[in-house]
Amino acid sequence: MSPSDPQGGPVLDCLVVGGGPAGLTAALYLARFHRRVMVIDDGRSRARWIPTSHNCPGFPEGISGTAFLDSLRRQATHYGVPVVSAKVEDARREGVLIVAHAAGQTYRARAVVLATGIEDALPAMDDPEEAIGAGLLRLCPICDGYEATGRRIGIVGPRGKALSEAAFLATYSEDLTILPTGPDEGPDAGQGDKAPWPVAAEIRAIERQEDGVAVRTADGAGTRFDVIYAAMGAKVRSDLAARLGAQLDGNGCVRVDPHQKAAEGLVFAAGDVVSELNQIAVATGHAAIAATAIHNALRQADAA
Repeated sequence: MSPSDPQGGPVLDCLVVGGGPAGLTAALYLARFHRRVMVIDDGRSRARWIPTSHNCPGFPEGISGTAFLDSLRRQATHYGVPVVSAKVEDARREGVLIVAHAAGQTYRARAVVLATGIEDALPAMDDPEEAIGAGLLRLCPICDGYEATGRRIGIVGPRGKALSEAAFLATYSEDLTILPTGPDEGPDAGQGDKAPWPVAAEIRAIERQEDGVAVRTADGAGTRFDVIYAAMGAKVRSDLAARLGAQLDGNGCVRVDPHQKAAEGLVFAAGDVVSELNQIAVATGHAAIAATAIHNALRQADAA
């Protein structure tokens, strides 16, 4: 039997926090398990920035991030999943229930899937989101390095991160330049002298152009690139997970078991908030594993 709610309101089988690929896939699976599930989404899935993805399985002509999210949302709502546009401000455990608060409302659930994702650090420039949409500023060479093949690429970020990104991008182009966002200090100081790629002076300005990006550096030099990659890290949105008892790694990512369980009780995490490749295919895989584990746990609890 489902646990009773001391407040007398309805209890969800599962609350999904986050409406990106992981969250919507988890909701879809749970709905098709005939579970009562709801998604609360604050509209900040980083997938929305994808101009066109050509490495998303099943879309040989490519698909935009917004189109992919719209398709997932339609599929979930087709099975009756409500998607609430709000931000979950707080979540905690009360006995066997998870209690969450969003936009002045309280939601109670037997299980939760935290698909809260990450927030990319972006270079200081006008309209970085528009530059992303135009394919001039990119965040993930795993996703779109192929499309940058043979192009002139600038890598923006702290020296160590930029050098690591350049090593990956070297698969696609020989024309790489490191564009440091700060002075040559700290443990990475001097590494530029050993790099097989030119290292520019500290960035002073980045300007989007019609067919490229212009970068001005501290020594007065101006250079045009076909595309720039941000190697500046990201903030992991794992605060809710920590409040619910999840353990975080050194980068703030949620540690999970092989079934995506993150904490005592039915607290699960999926997608970029977990320390894995930040990829759509990985996120949907996490979601399928988590949703199935939740369904089995609820089924066993109801049979007890």
